[in-house]
Amino acid sequence: MIELVRHVRLWFAPQEIREEGGTPDYRFSLANERTFLAWLRTALALIAGGFAVDQFLPDLRWAWRAGLALALLVAGVLCSLRAVNHWVRCERAMRRGEDLPVSRFPAVLSIVVAVVAVAMVVVVLVGWAG
Repeated sequence: MIELVRHVRLWFAPQEIREEGGTPDYRFSLANERTFLAWLRTALALIAGGFAVDQFLPDLRWAWRAGLALALLVAGVLCSLRAVNHWVRCERAMRRGEDLPVSRFPAVLSIVVAVVAVAMVVVVLVGWAG
């Protein structure tokens, strides 16, 4: 728990990361930042998709609409939080000369998006009203 609090604190105090290890090649830090921004774009797209499902499919049963929208919105929130956490973990690993951290999050996010997509296919094929 204490390590989690330390990681979250580093989200808002990146200058403390500089105290660890040596400075990596700036190209690696910039690549890490580009990856962070790509995750944020993904999070924004998921959030926009959640709002789109809720706003533009009013004839869809409420349970379907709410479930699909919430799945996308939650995935977007988790993706944005994971982005900053992964950025900090990678930056620290590069400064320490360690292997970059691995994560199951991309696989989990892919499964959530695939499940929502399959549900949307079912909705389109079966029809919206119900």
